[in-house]
Amino acid sequence: MIDHIGISVSDISRSKRFYEQVLKSINYSIIMDLPAEVTGNVAAVGLGENNKPDFWISESKGDILSNHIAFTVKNRKLVDDFYEAGTQAGGRDNGKPGIREMYHPNYYGAFILDLDGHNIEAVCHLPEKN
Repeated sequence: MIDHIGISVSDISRSKRFYEQVLKSINYSIIMDLPAEVTGNVAAVGLGENNKPDFWISESKGDILSNHIAFTVKNRKLVDDFYEAGTQAGGRDNGKPGIREMYHPNYYGAFILDLDGHNIEAVCHLPEKN
C-alpha cells in the first residue's frame, strides 16, 4: 500500500492554485504548505483529506518528467466533478468521464493533463447506482 506520492512541478504557486481548485472537487484540500527553508530543499505542498497529506507537489530544480496519478473516488459524480474542475482550472482534456471497459466493466474515469503535462485521473470502480 502506498502512503503518499509526490510529483515535481515547474511553478509551485501556479500548481498549488491548480491542484487546490481541482482536488477540492474530490474533497481534498491543502494540509501542509512547506517553504524550501523548512524542507531544506524545495517548496512542497501536501494535499489530502482527514488531515493526512497523501499527494505532494514540489518545486522542480530541473526537467519535469510527466507522471500518471489516479485518485479513487466514491462515486461517478465525483469523477464528473473532478473533470469539470480540472478543465475550468486550465487543465487539458485527456479523456472525458466514461466507462473504460478494457480495465473492467465498472471502471469509470476521467483524465486531465495538468499545467506541466502530468496525467491526473479520478476513477470510480463501483457500479452506477440506479
